[in-house]
Amino acid sequence: MTETYIDGVRTSTNGAILEVTLDRPKANAINLAASRRLNDIFTAFRDDPALRVGIVTGAGERFFCPGWDLKAAATTEESDSDWGVGGFGGLNYPRNLNKPLISAVNGIACGGGFEIVLGTDIIVMEEHARFALPEINVGVLADAGTIKLRRRIPYHVAVEFLMTGRWMDAQEAKHWGLANHVVPKGQALAKAREIAAQLAEGPPLLFPAIKQLLRHTEVVAEGPAFELHDSLDAVQKVVRSEDLKEGARAFSEKRKPQWKGR
Repeated sequence: MTETYIDGVRTSTNGAILEVTLDRPKANAINLAASRRLNDIFTAFRDDPALRVGIVTGAGERFFCPGWDLKAAATTEESDSDWGVGGFGGLNYPRNLNKPLISAVNGIACGGGFEIVLGTDIIVMEEHARFALPEINVGVLADAGTIKLRRRIPYHVAVEFLMTGRWMDAQEAKHWGLANHVVPKGQALAKAREIAAQLAEGPPLLFPAIKQLLRHTEVVAEGPAFELHDSLDAVQKVVRSEDLKEGARAFSEKRKPQWKGR
């Protein structure tokens, strides 16, 4: 395992799994340097064929991330700063990040911190964790949250959440399908690692195909979606792959597939 700590962000790799930990005491708030660092990390993760799955979490027991570091906001940083190619926290804007990302939410995730969670594919929450988009209280538009949340939970729930800035606890998040798993305090990272290990053993070409197909057909009717399916490069890689034949052979031979990613 290799580990680095730069600009308040800790990274470590364990085989094909990358772990990213927001570690800026006291609350893991993100300043400009941390946001740019996160963008660099997620770009490198996207482009590194040796890395298959990513986990994002926060240091400590109380906060995942409360969003923008308001001390920096009050002194040296502007909201329209260059936060990096993927926006604040690195996961706001789509940029062909076709590998699975898991968030291990170990505490409060609000504002831009909640938007980071919305940028992941699988959400594990500890039972004391909470979500909020409190920007409404200071007259700020939570743009990424507004765009993404409606696509995750029912419209009326999303609108109330956005317009009131209220808190959503882990049980409510699970109820609306926003959280995949709710676990006891201190166990989110362990659960995320369990899921990541399972994914890391899966067929490498399938995850990009799944994410690309989901992304490109999100607002497309079912018929046109099937037509679009045939034009996606990640899907065609699966169709023409050696792994497709290997999966069939392994099934017939009653053994575990040996995936090659080609």
